[in-house]
Amino acid sequence: MNNNWRAISALIASAAVMISTASCSEKNKKTSLETKPTESTTQTSQNVSKPTGNMEITWLADYDLNRSEGERPTALAIFEDVYGGKINYVQTSPGNKLSKLEEMLAAGEEVDMFPYEDGVFPEGTSRNLFQPLDPYYEELGMDDDGLWDDIKDIAEKFTYKGKHYVIPYALSEPYLLTYSRALFRSEGLDDPYTLYKDGKWDWNAFTDMINKFSESESTTHHFGISGFYGEAILASTGHTVINFDGNSFTNNIGDPFIESAEAVMNNLRVRWLYNSYWSDMYLHDQNALFYCSRDWSLPISQKYNADYDLMVVPFPKTPGADKNYINCKANARMLVSNSSKGSAVATYLKCERLAVTELKDSAKERALKGITEEQYNAIQEYLDLSKVDPVIDFGYGMSSRMYGNGYYTFDTRGVMDNITSVLLESGNPYSDWEGLRNSLSPIIDEELTKYNN
Repeated sequence: MNNNWRAISALIASAAVMISTASCSEKNKKTSLETKPTESTTQTSQNVSKPTGNMEITWLADYDLNRSEGERPTALAIFEDVYGGKINYVQTSPGNKLSKLEEMLAAGEEVDMFPYEDGVFPEGTSRNLFQPLDPYYEELGMDDDGLWDDIKDIAEKFTYKGKHYVIPYALSEPYLLTYSRALFRSEGLDDPYTLYKDGKWDWNAFTDMINKFSESESTTHHFGISGFYGEAILASTGHTVINFDGNSFTNNIGDPFIESAEAVMNNLRVRWLYNSYWSDMYLHDQNALFYCSRDWSLPISQKYNADYDLMVVPFPKTPGADKNYINCKANARMLVSNSSKGSAVATYLKCERLAVTELKDSAKERALKGITEEQYNAIQEYLDLSKVDPVIDFGYGMSSRMYGNGYYTFDTRGVMDNITSVLLESGNPYSDWEGLRNSLSPIIDEELTKYNN
């Protein structure tokens, strides 16, 4: 182990870490590993041989990587104290980032790093806004002591014509189903988490529970599920609307697995078992058996439902599937096309990866202030890449015609939002999958010509 690695280990070991688990905001999500500089980290950094080259990065985003709630993020501490780096923040609005980037590039202003999010790949890449990270594998530490081993297969999903534009340093925010064990016990239903551990948590078990719950209602209507349901069930098939082979994109809307997911959605709507009322947490009225959301909602649900014995499971797998497929976020940074700081950006990404991999105990300690240890351990299991497979559908990374919510109506939303919403809602022009599919497929074909040229 060289001096830099010793310094990094000492820096991480001496950090006072704070993990933020209760916020779903982009700012807090991206700066969730935090540390205050200490005397020992300062002494350690003085003994490090600094890399050559300019380590000052211009970061364009709607959130600052330098501070979160007054604290210095751990990745930044490593970048500054070990590598002599610095991040200059250029602020822009959430919905204006790509256009702001294009404006700055057209004006000859250098931007080095940009957040990875929906609309960046392949849309931003097709507009030549970003460059690949392959020339900077040494700075990334791709071969350093297994640092990236468990994430490399995910990075390969983003390979475009043999080059890597997106290398996630972590996965986060999986869609989960929150439920009350107390309610399940009172209804005489099996615990979904037990079924998951036994390999029996599939669509059949899920729909059977919803049917039994709906049949047991007396004066109050029983919904099967509420929350952000469409994306979760689509991902659980392991199939995508847009297929990508590393070179070209193809229309897969006619896939029978996607059709089966749409049938489950439509059945819930027809039988009035999906509650479309929006909430940021599991509602303690217990009129819905499951609440579907990303994991940021769990601390909120736990706070207001402490007496209901809450638990979480991933969305059930399709019958006969060998593993669970999940919809989650890939945390990554993009190297901007005109940047001359590829080495610095790659070094910072390495610091992000180090912060994630080396701070698991501290992350758990912080998380347990908002959720239970059982819940925390379960979520880590649901993100274990040896047991689950994240589904990346590049339809979400295309233009607003493919992925845009507009005013949340059929005519203004993008294709992906309509696929995951229409058959759960009433009042739309299509009430069956065949009609919806036939109306959306030509739009997909037209859009894909832009990305395949």
